[in-house]
Amino acid sequence: MALAVANEEEDGRIYSDYALALKDEYPASAKVFEAMAAEENEHRRRLIDMFVSKFGEHIPLIRRQDIKGGMVRRPIWHMRPLPIDRVRRASEEMEADAARFYRVAAERASDAGIRKLLGDLAAAEDQHKLDAAGLESQLLTESVRQKEDDDERRRFILQIIQPGLVGLMDGSVSTLAPVFAAAFATRDPWNAFLVGMAASIGAGISMGFAEALADDGKLSGRGTPLLRGIVCGLMTVAGGIGHTLPYLIPHFFVATVLACVVVALELGAIAYIQYRYMDTPPLSAVAKVVLGGALVLAVGILIGNA
Repeated sequence: MALAVANEEEDGRIYSDYALALKDEYPASAKVFEAMAAEENEHRRRLIDMFVSKFGEHIPLIRRQDIKGGMVRRPIWHMRPLPIDRVRRASEEMEADAARFYRVAAERASDAGIRKLLGDLAAAEDQHKLDAAGLESQLLTESVRQKEDDDERRRFILQIIQPGLVGLMDGSVSTLAPVFAAAFATRDPWNAFLVGMAASIGAGISMGFAEALADDGKLSGRGTPLLRGIVCGLMTVAGGIGHTLPYLIPHFFVATVLACVVVALELGAIAYIQYRYMDTPPLSAVAKVVLGGALVLAVGILIGNA
């Protein structure tokens, strides 16, 4: 009983956290979680009344983490960024885990009254899922859900895809010239590898800071600067290192051919991302990316052979 009280209190507070976090961007879903939080609080009050009538005024502190196999709930700040689908899945898992725990406890209980109580709690958790589904059907209509899903996709593009694409393009294209210039100037794969690593890591640091300092994301909706900076910086490094790693091969001709193949794959990936997420026509995406990459590659080769 004491564990049930603590569980209901914790779940109610989690639902309240969800509602507060989603209020601005997903108001309809926030109302669903507000109603679920109110329902959990009502169950908590009923459990407390029952506990007091059976065992007295003092409710011992027993928490999920104190019980072997207990369901430890992740705090909301561990789930950032907070996609709406992830929150919905988390709430469904919360109810299912609670119901499963109460059923296992009921099977192990020998007292008939306690057994009935635990079974009722399991049924109540199952009812929570039905109640949540009913609330969603009332508050979260198909059009509202579609709008929220579209907004979620837009935020994902602004906060992850766009900075990642900028970094990948910069890392893949801007490092072509120094890598191939060093390769053709020295005919030494190791020197080309060192130049490529320096250019890739340096560009990654530069692009990461540039993206993080561009804006705070409040007006543009582009998310936290730290996340955008990390995504942009890592993708910049990845784009540059891709055609740098082949120069670990000691044979200049083999390394250069393999590096060119990697460049083609990188440019193809950039064109696909533009087509998939930025609604760029496929031929236009390929033409722009290939043209830019070919010009930079040619500059690097010409300078290296000068």
